[in-house]
Amino acid sequence: MKYVTIGEAAAAYHIPESTLRYYEKQGLLPLMERDAAGRRLFSEMQMALLETVLRLKQTHMPIHDIRQYIAWVIEGDSTTELRLEMMTKHKQAVLDEIASMTDALQGIDVKIDRYLTRLQKK
Repeated sequence: MKYVTIGEAAAAYHIPESTLRYYEKQGLLPLMERDAAGRRLFSEMQMALLETVLRLKQTHMPIHDIRQYIAWVIEGDSTTELRLEMMTKHKQAVLDEIASMTDALQGIDVKIDRYLTRLQKK
C-alpha cells in the first residue's frame, strides 16, 4: 500500500499540516497509521477521507456532522441509509445557501450598476 507523509498530504490539498492534525484530533481522520517514529502516514483511504472532509467543510457542514458521517463511512454498508439521509439534507442546505448568496449577489450587482452610472455621468 502506498502512503504519503503529512507534508505531502497537506501539499496535495494546499492546506497547513496543522489543519490535518486538528482534523485528526477532532475525529475526522480516524484510523490514522503511523510509522516507527510516530509520524502520520496517509493511505489512499485516508486521502479519500480527507478529500471528503475538505469538500464537506467547503460546503459549511459542521464538524460534528462531518465526524458522524466519517464514523458511518468507517462502519460500512449498514449505515448507507443514514449517510444518504444526511447527504440529502446537506445538499438541500447547500442549495438554500446558494440561493441566498445568489440573491445577495444580485443586490451587489445593483450597487455596482448604480456606481457605474454615477461615474459615467461625471
